[in-house]
Amino acid sequence: MKTVVIIPARANSKRLPNKNRLLFSDVPLITHSINFAKANLDIISDIYVSTNDEKIKALALDSGVKVIDRPEELSGDFSSTVSALKHVVESINETVDNIILLQPTNPLRQKQLLKEAYTKYIEGDFDSLMTVSSSKQKLGKIKNNKFIPFNYKMGQRSQDMEPLFFENGLLYISKTNLILNDAILGSKNCPFIVNHPYASVDIDTSEDLKYAQFILDNYPNE
Repeated sequence: MKTVVIIPARANSKRLPNKNRLLFSDVPLITHSINFAKANLDIISDIYVSTNDEKIKALALDSGVKVIDRPEELSGDFSSTVSALKHVVESINETVDNIILLQPTNPLRQKQLLKEAYTKYIEGDFDSLMTVSSSKQKLGKIKNNKFIPFNYKMGQRSQDMEPLFFENGLLYISKTNLILNDAILGSKNCPFIVNHPYASVDIDTSEDLKYAQFILDNYPNE
């Protein structure tokens, strides 16, 4: 099987300008995902960066990975991730079985994460995989200025709550035919549980960068 990594990294982030190439731990943000992919070349055939940013393109090429120039109509604030993935698949013009999506905004991943997730994806014959983490937050809605619990009852202990999970964005694996049909997750999707501090890092603001550095300093990658 041919499996490729796609890292979508467009320009012009509104909340944190040029975030995909900002330095994090002295390395451009996107380079963390590139290096993670390169450490898994026993699984991956090729690594592609999809971008409309010339500086990101230069960083990717200097790192020895391939670049697909993303058209501006797929690079706007409301452009979907799957549209960028589909553009890459259609551009490389060769048969690909599986797509691994790595988002630059999730720079911290455990070293064995991809191998473990990919093994479960293959052995379980899933059509997609997403990483998730458990949540212990007591969530609710506010209606008519009144707080209404959503996933618990008032006074209930957190350890007695039904387990809930959130999509942490660390990585996704998809059959290529899903991407070509404008979907990342399929009907036979595997939720791969990752309960590690790295899963709490998703960089959209300068505060997120500071938090990510704190997590990295206190939880070295192993």
